[in-house]
Amino acid sequence: MKTASIQEIKQELLHLTPKQVQELCLRLARFKKDNKELLTYLLFEAHDEEAYISSIKEEIDELFSEINTSHLYYAKKSLRKILRVANKNVKYSSSKQTEAEVLIYFCTKLKASGLAKERNAVIYKLYQSQIKKAEKTVASLHEDLQYEYVKALQVLGL
Repeated sequence: MKTASIQEIKQELLHLTPKQVQELCLRLARFKKDNKELLTYLLFEAHDEEAYISSIKEEIDELFSEINTSHLYYAKKSLRKILRVANKNVKYSSSKQTEAEVLIYFCTKLKASGLAKERNAVIYKLYQSQIKKAEKTVASLHEDLQYEYVKALQVLGL
């Protein structure tokens, strides 16, 4: 089966009634958890980006509290999971400001945990790569928004 392009899908959606579009959305949400999560964001959380960011931060806090630091292997796996969750939530928002804020928060929590530098080179490289990603994201923001994020990045510094 050939997949239609976004433009073709857009044109076809114009010909459908609102009821048919609603049925398609609900059917789409049934098939994959990511689709359901995206629809949840678009319907309930997109209008209040600050609340969405704070909910991501709460989730990150919760996941950081569950990190098993008895063995570094488990700590690395937990950190990758936290990063995967954070990136997934940022992807739904598709806002560079949200991405910058969440990445800086992740790096702040990682630095505060003490795992970033002292214990393991792999974790430190993960930390460095997220700092670089945050710097790149902050650089793409408007100058007025950059100031606070640049200060936060300087505190995190390499």
